[in-house]
Amino acid sequence: MESLVTGYGKKQVVNGVSLEIAPGEIVALIGHNGAGKSTLLKAIFGLLPIWHGQVAFDGKDFHPPNPRDLLSAGVAYVPQGNRVFTDLTVRENLEMGGVTLSNKAQLKERQERVFVLFPRLAGRLRQRAGTLSGGEKQMLALANALILSPRLLLLDEPSLGLAPPLVTEALARIEQINRDSGVTVLIIEQKVREVLRIAHRVYVLRNGLVSFSGAADALRDEKTLRNVYL
Repeated sequence: MESLVTGYGKKQVVNGVSLEIAPGEIVALIGHNGAGKSTLLKAIFGLLPIWHGQVAFDGKDFHPPNPRDLLSAGVAYVPQGNRVFTDLTVRENLEMGGVTLSNKAQLKERQERVFVLFPRLAGRLRQRAGTLSGGEKQMLALANALILSPRLLLLDEPSLGLAPPLVTEALARIEQINRDSGVTVLIIEQKVREVLRIAHRVYVLRNGLVSFSGAADALRDEKTLRNVYL
């Protein structure tokens, strides 16, 4: 994205952000609450209008971006809060995730792939998603996005509401998805030290602007992280 500006109503939240993600990377987007991180992801995926700037994926400009075109191009988005269809079963959630697939055989094949990553879901196909634990909902939200075999995964705080041991497990699973499937990841995460362990590069957002960009290794030192983040 280049020089992206957006907000809500008349309130400008993102003030000209440019960032780039290379194929196969995990890129972390961090910053305090209210810095504009979630707003930025929504604008990238076409859920908020872009006031200025542009979004491109794989050399193609999206003017304006919209979810249908981005899904077709290979971009998937998992919103904050591990949102699933709570009144539907796990099986029905996965069917909704694969609604754009061409046939049932393809859907079944993709489901088998996600069961390799999330074997616990395979035993809960008839269970209503609303009755799953927080960690299981997070698995299902990720599985719904992965059904489409995306090339780029946009994740908005996947650790939200999870107990500390499950945070480590969730981020390790995202690292595994990137490593084994080659899926590129842009991840917003408040668990800064944890996400820096799996990220290749990082952008720090402050007041709707990029205040730092560079290798994640550069921020693993406590003093440097404090200076950049605070």
